Amino acid sequence: MTEPTAPIENSLAPGTATSASTTAPPPPRVETTALERVHLPRIAIKFCTQCRWMLRAAYFAQELLSTFGTDLGEVALVPMTGGVFTVTIWHATATNTSTEEVTTQETLLWDRKRDGGFPEVKALKSLVRNIIAPNRDLGHTDRALKKEQEKKNEEKAQGEQKKECEDCV
Repeated sequence: MTEPTAPIENSLAPGTATSASTTAPPPPRVETTALERVHLPRIAIKFCTQCRWMLRAAYFAQELLSTFGTDLGEVALVPMTGGVFTVTIWHATATNTSTEEVTTQETLLWDRKRDGGFPEVKALKSLVRNIIAPNRDLGHTDRALKKEQEKKNEEKAQGEQKKECEDCV
């Protein structure tokens, strides 16, 4: 629990006006760009409000925050129109190690129109992990993805064997 703060006392008597000599000068204005105030890595989930995809976007945001916690700087839900559902990540990349210069890189992780539908949560987590913490183990999510990949590779190998057999006949 936080401690209560002491009340601010007015040093001037009631009814007296403040003079220019007793007031402090205003603090200097600090110019900052919007990017300086953003906590990286930042994930933005843009969703169509007309299509009523807000709950889906919120669910993905909750899953990413539950999995990555403080490894993420922020997760933003951005309402749009026009059937949009995209997941974008902004992350810092070192451009020059001697001067410690850092640039921000934007990566489109998922686009409903480009990728054909909505991502599965485990696929989205894997895409985020590959950028912010490539060595991190996602536990059961990684095992499920690996199992799916092995199944696809096996089906592909069987398909190639069938082609070879068909050519022999």
